Order: sequence, then structure tokens, then C-alpha cells
Amino acid sequence: MDSLPKNEDYLKSLFDLSGKVAVVTGGGGVLCQLICRSLARLDVKVAILDISIEAAKKVESAIVDIGGRALAIQCNVMDEASLETAAQQVIQTFTRIDILINGAGGNKKEATTGPDLSFFDLPIQAFQDVFNLNFTGTLMSCQVFGKWMAQQRSGAILNFSSMNYLRPLTRVPAYSAAKAAVSNFTQWLSVHMAQEYSPDIRVNAIAPGFLITEQNRFLLTDPNTGEPTPRGKAILAHTPAGRFGIPDDLLGTVIWLLSPASAHVTGIVVPIDGGFSAYSGV
Repeated sequence: MDSLPKNEDYLKSLFDLSGKVAVVTGGGGVLCQLICRSLARLDVKVAILDISIEAAKKVESAIVDIGGRALAIQCNVMDEASLETAAQQVIQTFTRIDILINGAGGNKKEATTGPDLSFFDLPIQAFQDVFNLNFTGTLMSCQVFGKWMAQQRSGAILNFSSMNYLRPLTRVPAYSAAKAAVSNFTQWLSVHMAQEYSPDIRVNAIAPGFLITEQNRFLLTDPNTGEPTPRGKAILAHTPAGRFGIPDDLLGTVIWLLSPASAHVTGIVVPIDGGFSAYSGV
């Protein structure tokens, strides 16, 4: 029997995040600063964590300018002490942590194979740097901020995976491996938090496809003409949507996974890739 009221107020409440406190690592980056500003417009108090305090403060100012509440914190997700200090600052300012978005990550040219760098010459340190930033940084952030959710017995964690956790991409072995690890860890942590602490703690991930960012621009577009590189053309040819993604494409899925609308959703990784992962090429 349908026992839930389907009136307008109920439907609006499904996506109500007002009064929540969100911690966003990598909050000064292209994708996460948009998420920070969007959450602030939904009356979420946002702690913007970034290794660059200047980038974090820029987002903080933008949020304050629209009447929101924000806190910029310099934080290195690879440093446990830095994360613990950031958590204390969030608690002192906002008293609780309801949402954790692990957005810190990215690739680097030194860990990317190509005509000038074969796999056999790939610097192990560069590989480790990329892997650790994307996976270990996510793991440590979940430990530090998830601890508060365990005490509260509620919360939502959203990790950043990537479409290439499903299909490893050429040239970026460290990034692909790290995102595969993030996806697996997302599933593991969703079970652990629900069984050991509270089923009201949910852990999910998004897997963006080919969004143009500063980290991958050199791979996808020609710096002189702005036209797609051969790699970019191959991607577009295998993307049913026929275009690269834009940051705005993430917002609907992010808000859904953080809101009461997804109260019975945990342990999933949602591709946002224009259909790339669904297309066989035939």
C-alpha cells in the first residue's frame, strides 16, 4: 500500500539540505568550488578545505557574498595532523559534520605515459604521488571526518571516483588504479559504517567522465587551437552524448546522493559520463 504523502512539501523535503554542515576537500578546485557554492545556496554551511588557502578563501568569499556561511581551511589530505586540525576547526565553528565530499585529487603529467615517457621509465615517485593523493587522501579524510559521523550516528560521505575505474584509460596508470581503489573502498566503507556504527551513515561515489579540467586539458585539447586532440576525438566518438562534460553536469547527482531523496542508497558509484561506459563502440 502507498502510505507516503506525495504532496508538494513532501517532494521538496526529499532534497532539503538546509542546516547541514559539509566538509569539502579540494574545495578550491574547479569542480568542488561549484559544488561548495551550490550547497551554500541550499543553506548548507560549508567548510572549504584546500591545500591552497588562497583558493579556499576565494570560494569562502563567494559564498559569503551570496549570504551563505563558509569556512576556508588550509589542509593537506596527505597529512593526518592537518586533517585533524581541520576537523577541530569545523567542529568549533559549526559544531557537527553531516557531509564529507572527498574532492581532492587529480593527475599529473609526470605520471602520464606517452611519446616522451614510456611505462618502463615511469617514475615510481610520480606514480605514488598520484595514487596517494587520490586514494590515500580519500581514505585518511574518511577516517578523520567519518569518526565524527560515527559519534553522531548519521552522515553522508561522497567520494570522487572516475569513469576509468570501470575501463582503465591508456597513459594514466596511477590515476586509473587509484580511482578503482576509491570505488572499491566506497563499497567497503558503506558496509562498515552501516554495520558497525549506524545505517544512517551512507557512503557513495560519483564517477565523472571526461570533464575538461586543468589536469587533463593537455590530453584532450590542442593548446594552440583548442580543438580536440586525437585522444579527445576518440573519446567524443565513443560518447553517446557527443560532448565533453561540464562541471554543472555533476550537481544533480551530487545533491541527490547527499539528500534524504537517497536515504536508502549506499555503496554505489554513479557514472556521469555521457554514456561512455555504456558504449561498446559498435
